[in-house]
Amino acid sequence: MVTPTLPSSLEHGSNQWNYDIFLSFRGEDTRKNFIDHLYSALVRVGIHTFRDDDALRRGKNISTELLNAIRGSRISIVVFSQGYASSKWCLDELVEIVHCKNTKSHTLFPVFYHVSPSDVRNQTGTFTESFARHAERFQEDLMRVKRWRAALTEAANCSGWDLESVSNGFEAKFIEKITREILHQLHPNRLNVAKHPVGIDFRIMEMKALLNLETNDVRIVSVHGMSGIGKTVIAKAVYNQISDGFEGSSFLLNIKETSRQSDGLFKLQKILLFDILKNRDFPFENVDSGIYLIKKLLARKKVLVVLDDVDHVDQLSALAGNSDWFGAGSRIIATTKDEHLLKQLGNYKKYKVEELACTDSLELFSWHAFKMPHPMEDYQELSISVVKYTGGHPLALEVLGSFLLGRSITEWKSTVEKLQKMPDHHIQKILRVSFDSLDETTMDIFLDIACFFIGMDAKYVAKILDGCGFFPDIGISNLARRSVVTIDCHNKLRMHDLIRDIGREIVRESSCKDLGRRSRLWFHEDVFNVLNSEHMESHVVEGLMLNPPAPKEIHLKTDAFAKMKNLRLLQINNVNLTGRFELLSKELRWLCWHKCPLKILPPKFHLENLVVLDLQHSNFIEVWKENMIFNKLKVLNLSYSKNLCKSPCFSQVPHLQMLILEGCISLVELHDSVRYLEGLVLLNLKGCKNLRNLPKSISKLESLETLNLSGCLELEKLPENLGDMLALKELFIGGTAIKQLPSSLSFLMNWKGLSLSECKEQFSGSWLSRFSSLLSPRNWNPRTLLQASVPGFDTLGKLVLRDCNLSEDKIPLDLGGFPSLQRLDLSENNFRILPDGISGLSKLQNLYLDQCKSLYSISGLPANIETLTAFCCSSLETLSFSSSSELAALYLGDCSNLVDIQGLNLESNIQVDLVGCNNLSYDFSKSVLQSTRTNYTPCYRMIIFPTSDIPNWFSNQEMGPSISFHVPSLSEGDFRILYICAVYTCTEMFRLDTGIEWSQIKMAVHNKTKGYQQIILPAAPSILHVNHSANLFLFRWSILRNKFVILGNSYKIMELVSGDEIEFSFDLGALAEVKKCGVHVLVDAPNIMDKNASDIQYICSDTVTDRVSEDDAFVVDEVSESGFSIDSKVCENDISTNDEIFEADAATNGVVFEGHVATH
Repeated sequence: MVTPTLPSSLEHGSNQWNYDIFLSFRGEDTRKNFIDHLYSALVRVGIHTFRDDDALRRGKNISTELLNAIRGSRISIVVFSQGYASSKWCLDELVEIVHCKNTKSHTLFPVFYHVSPSDVRNQTGTFTESFARHAERFQEDLMRVKRWRAALTEAANCSGWDLESVSNGFEAKFIEKITREILHQLHPNRLNVAKHPVGIDFRIMEMKALLNLETNDVRIVSVHGMSGIGKTVIAKAVYNQISDGFEGSSFLLNIKETSRQSDGLFKLQKILLFDILKNRDFPFENVDSGIYLIKKLLARKKVLVVLDDVDHVDQLSALAGNSDWFGAGSRIIATTKDEHLLKQLGNYKKYKVEELACTDSLELFSWHAFKMPHPMEDYQELSISVVKYTGGHPLALEVLGSFLLGRSITEWKSTVEKLQKMPDHHIQKILRVSFDSLDETTMDIFLDIACFFIGMDAKYVAKILDGCGFFPDIGISNLARRSVVTIDCHNKLRMHDLIRDIGREIVRESSCKDLGRRSRLWFHEDVFNVLNSEHMESHVVEGLMLNPPAPKEIHLKTDAFAKMKNLRLLQINNVNLTGRFELLSKELRWLCWHKCPLKILPPKFHLENLVVLDLQHSNFIEVWKENMIFNKLKVLNLSYSKNLCKSPCFSQVPHLQMLILEGCISLVELHDSVRYLEGLVLLNLKGCKNLRNLPKSISKLESLETLNLSGCLELEKLPENLGDMLALKELFIGGTAIKQLPSSLSFLMNWKGLSLSECKEQFSGSWLSRFSSLLSPRNWNPRTLLQASVPGFDTLGKLVLRDCNLSEDKIPLDLGGFPSLQRLDLSENNFRILPDGISGLSKLQNLYLDQCKSLYSISGLPANIETLTAFCCSSLETLSFSSSSELAALYLGDCSNLVDIQGLNLESNIQVDLVGCNNLSYDFSKSVLQSTRTNYTPCYRMIIFPTSDIPNWFSNQEMGPSISFHVPSLSEGDFRILYICAVYTCTEMFRLDTGIEWSQIKMAVHNKTKGYQQIILPAAPSILHVNHSANLFLFRWSILRNKFVILGNSYKIMELVSGDEIEFSFDLGALAEVKKCGVHVLVDAPNIMDKNASDIQYICSDTVTDRVSEDDAFVVDEVSESGFSIDSKVCENDISTNDEIFEADAATNGVVFEGHVATH
């Protein structure tokens, strides 16, 4: 039976109460059995209980004392037994109890002990006989009897407990339940969450989805993130919401701090057992005994345990060593800075606490700085500056907001300026907890990343740090586990600005005044001060970065570096360095010198310990003389050194792994000594347009995995024995003059990527067909390109055949030999229908058919395709998908003859771009826009459609680039779907075949009531196509609990609050303008309370299919500056149209060969 909640005045306790519980019962029935056991159970857990046989003081009038005891108790438990109604004393007690219930903060709980609630309610059964006697005895006072009857009826209608229905007659279990629920009513398990819990609701929803409370398994969830990010706040909020659903619960705060005490873990075990079992008398004296008791006593109980701030496996072992310690349905939550600490518990879910959205950040900051949810008018810009500095870190927002409360604008400006140079000490004190236990080597890795390597490729940085002896694989992993660094989807190292500033402050504190005594120098003014001072000591400097913001060239002498004997890391971009290079440190591991003016490296330059040499955009004609030794060099990047005419000799570079010569347009040949590079994994010669041949010895590179020759215009052939490179996985030869491929390629077994773009027919016949013959020695039929008989191509994941003159007549293509293919680019070819075998590519996800001008029909696509692009297919008339299609993005711009698209599923997350498809049938056009309106399945959707009209079902329409609407009030029901749209057309500045980068489009949502706004970057192709016709783009958001996801540089949650004025605005730049726009809201089962009812459309909940659940409410996997993916289905790189579809993607079956060495 559901237990009612106590009046709010009782939840915080009060001194007005003499007792917690008043027990009302018929002594003859229950005093020596049930009541005695119930009373003992209540007292044992600390509940102050009144029972008339030991609480009354002798010599007093019993009746008066009972009345005072009832009025002085917070709760009355009335135990109805068979003889209860026979006692006029009990009935008088009950009348007073009901009166107190109705006139003051008093709660009544009935207990039905071997009686039916209906007998009590209706005075039937044994109660009939009792009231017959009362009616006869009190004929002169029948109003008294009437009051007794009314009191019984009202009491029986209260929520309470029935012995038979609750515990099937078992009294011990019955008493345990009563005691537990009474204890919870008196002392609810409620924790103080936060003074201003901004942004907490959506996080609670995500956590509850992970906890999946409906299942009966034991589930463990790790809440991880950096210090001060809000882990404990979220755990408290979740605990408050769900703890009532468990037999017992415990929230153990500050475990890290408590466990450092000599008996800390022992104390925590006792607290855990008491919280759940309410018994202080457990006979154990050490941690091992505690483990035994926890396992024994809680193994059959459904419990909720929260372990706050766990940082060591010993703490887990003592408190929650395994899921089988607890009963079915139990949930264990642990907050920690270490993402992987809970691995020892077996299967568990992870929840990473991200920074607050910018709108939530501004609101939280405003509550602390202005005591209201938005900034004061004159402080708007300053507030935004502070919020940007914090990067959405809740603790920083709270600290800085409280500090700035009540201060003048002058003080605000001074604070903002100071923060740019010196972090707030209180914020740092909290955040430094993440670094307390770092060993010296891991600390060095952290400081190097914080000062020099943020935004660089993680593998690239790891090579440098490995050369410094820092064991980066485990070190970076440890930092990532603690949320000190993150590695993004492009494998770049990222770090929160506040964490970065802590690292730099640690370096600064080592020598506050003497810059030369700091281990790392990164700020260009500090670097200049040290380098230009003859008297400043600098022997402790290990890293120096000079990458000035201005493009002007800087002139320095090598003498300035003479004292830096321990210099490991040196970046001097755009610096003209002259003098004696032997003065530079022999300890250099990383030299990054972009725009180096030297024509050749000086022979006395000590680079024997160098690991990475990055000399992009330099002036080299020849890099070094043959006698220079680079025993430890692993990465050499000479990209875009336009004067480099020949590569260096590699005979003294035995350990080189990456050689990047991209864009070296004067390079004619690759030195034959390349054969000595036995460990070379990547060779990038892309864009070396004067490279005429490759040395035959290149085939000796048995470790080479990626060879990029794209854009080598003069390269006519490959070495015949190229197939000896057995490790080769990716080959890119698009845009070359190659006429013949070596037959030895048929022996390669590990293909992942192959690009043959722009390999048009050079002579009579087809070199591509000959290539097919060479690779398929068992089948010399030129009508097949590749056959499954070539086992190496079973693993090929990416294939680019752009502009290869493919057609049914000249070069037929059978794709059946590529079972692992995931990305296929057939753009700019001449076939009329899709090649054979494409329907059997069960793993194909992305298909590119742009500018296939002869293609008139697309059908037979595999169901698993997620992205299809077919821009400018001018002959295309029909397109069809299977009923089981998983399509998430369809881009068909300027397919001017397209009439119909069959099987397009608009009931899922999907993007559709139909700009310039002006011949679509009326029925199809109508079905697209009508389905968008009438289908209520929860999904995100974007449609770009050729029309000059906004659909007439949009309830709010305005001319111009912006529109506002007021959120109506709902007494019941929920907002379900939000639509926004805009009709746009080109301006006078428009040029043919022009598009607008989505990153340049400013699409904003502005809550004008609360004073904050957010730029939206919808999931979209890389460009918004523009032509001379008008087009409509329409976005649809699903709304859950009146909240929807705003997708910008990171995803945020906006709540639709009744009365708020929301404005959407569009700025498409100089090439296009918005003519009109619209907003439309759908509400489920509404009851509209105000005048804004006309702004929305009502939908019946019966028509809503597949209502969104908390498990899949809002799933946003990736956000970038120009796109994001939903459910991992679409990302910005999916719409690339040339070799970059491989160069930009390291996620699937490939080795990144472009961007291994970051440009800074």
